[in-house]
Formats: sequence, C-alpha cells, structure tokens
Amino acid sequence: MKKETISDRRRFFLTIARATGLAALGGLMWSAYVDEVTASQLTLRPPGALREEDFLATCIKCGMCVEACPFDTLKLAKPGDNKPLGTPYFEPRDVPCYMCTDIPCVPVCPTDALDINKVSTNNQLDINKADMGVAVVDTKNCIAFWGIQCDACYRACPLLDKAIYLEYEKNERTGKHAFLKPIVDSDHCTGCGLCERACVTDKAAIFVLPREVALGKVGDHYIKGWDKGDESRLENAEAHITQTELSKEKAIDTLNDMEGLLDD
Repeated sequence: MKKETISDRRRFFLTIARATGLAALGGLMWSAYVDEVTASQLTLRPPGALREEDFLATCIKCGMCVEACPFDTLKLAKPGDNKPLGTPYFEPRDVPCYMCTDIPCVPVCPTDALDINKVSTNNQLDINKADMGVAVVDTKNCIAFWGIQCDACYRACPLLDKAIYLEYEKNERTGKHAFLKPIVDSDHCTGCGLCERACVTDKAAIFVLPREVALGKVGDHYIKGWDKGDESRLENAEAHITQTELSKEKAIDTLNDMEGLLDD
C-alpha cells in the first residue's frame, strides 16, 4: 500500500496548529499557576504551619492533618479552589478552627510542615500559641460601629477580653447610648475564625487574614522608647546613611549662608 505523502502546505498548517495548541495550553497552565500563587497569600493554614514559602516546600500533601481534624475544619485544595493543590487550608466562615487543646492535626504531620514547637509551651501543647492569622474588623460594615448593640464576635472568641475586647464610647448622635466596639489585639489573636463564623452580617464584617497580609511592619527606624523589650528588634539593625548635596554641608554653615538674602 502506497504511503500518502504530506505536502509542504499541509505540513505548514499542521505545525501552526500544534504551536497554537501548545501556546494555549501553556497559557492556561501559567494562568492557573499565577492564580494559585496569588491565592496562596490569602490562604489560612492549620495551627503550627511554617511560613508559607517553607510550608509549601515541606508539606507532602498527605492529608493526615485533614483526617485528624475532628470538626472537618481542614480541607485539601483541589482543582478549582485556586489554592496550591493538595495543601490543607480552612475557611472560617464555613468551619472555623475550634481550638482543640490536644491539637490533633499537628502531631500527625510527618514532615513538620506543621511544627509542634510552634504550638507548645514548656514541651506542652498550647493551642493559644497558634498563629493561623489575625482577625480584622471592617468598621464601615460592623453594626456595632453603627451603634447597634452586637457582641457576637466578642462572645465567640475563645480568648475573651484578650484577643477581642469591647471598647465603650459615648454615642454622640443619640446622646444617651454607647458604642460597644469590638477591638482585636493582634498579640493574642490566634486566627481561629470563631468570630468570623459568629458574625451576624450577610458577609462577615470581621474576618481572618494571614498576618503578613493583615498587619503592617514598623521596621527598624522606630522603637517604643518606653518599652525596653522593643529595643531587642534593633539588635541586628544596620545603619544606612543617605547623603544629598544639601546634607553634605553642616547645619550651622547652611544657617550662616546669607548669600542672596541681602540683595535688592
């Protein structure tokens, strides 16, 4: 049987079709990768999780932490979740972390992507040391900031009057009522999300974000002079001197420079 030869014209169009298909596939894969990397910055991890970059490098996606969770809080990311595939995460509005004292999800991790030392005090498990994120209050949509009495998030907080406390303030609009404003103390908030789950608004007006996203960073230029402990942040600080043409002169020389001031 005679083998049919492919003309140059047909070969050209086949090559173009293959190249187009590969480009489209590459674009889809790249888009999915970018979506996952972007979403990863907002993903809430289980207690004891390493920093996100280290966590992704250490987690083997075995799902043992998910199996150990008694409240079905943890889920493994699947295609379409826009999160790194196979990694554990939770969404507090659906199911928050219920702060188990025995923290069953952490000891079962075979690679220490969930580090037991990060949730321990004196070699004893301590869920209050968890750092899953920090709660943020949307003061524009929190009804407590409107003057409507609501303390749902405050009452739901497992670290009552520590992670969330109420700030009383006179309501100048009515003259006889008080605001009971929920305030989050990021030094104590574990990011469990029980407050977000309890919020009564359609879309939670208090929600948990990773600390790297939710909080600012002072840097080494400012310290609390009244707090000796804060000075420890500067132990490894390095001095950086910036010099401009003007700053090359001494301040006294600049002040004594009368050139141009006495002209007509």
